[in-house]
Amino acid sequence: MTVQALQQALGLRVFHLADGGREVSRGYVGDLLSWVLGRAEAGSAWLTIMSNQNVAAVALLTEAACVILTEGVEPDPDLLRRAEEKGVNLLGDGGDSFSVALRIGGVL
Repeated sequence: MTVQALQQALGLRVFHLADGGREVSRGYVGDLLSWVLGRAEAGSAWLTIMSNQNVAAVALLTEAACVILTEGVEPDPDLLRRAEEKGVNLLGDGGDSFSVALRIGGVL
C-alpha cells in the first residue's frame, strides 16, 4: 500500500506529502528517538507523539515511508520545515497510537 492510499484509507491529516507513492510495508510505534533509530525498518509507517525536528532526521535514517503524529499532535515549525526540505511524508491523526496502529493493521 502506498502512503497516499494509507492516508486516504484512514483519513489521515496531511502536514506534508513529499512522495505519496512510497510503499508502506508495516507500522512501527515509538517515541524514544534513539530506540526508533535502532529498530524501525525501512518502509514503516512510524507513529509517534514526538514533534521536534529530530523526527525528520530519524525518519530519513530509518527510511520510514511516513511519520504519523498521533494524539492530535501538531508538528512544530522546525519539524515541518525539515520535512519539506528533506522530503519526509508527515501525516497526523487525533487518535491514540494504539488505535491508529490497529487501523493501519486492518488495511495493510
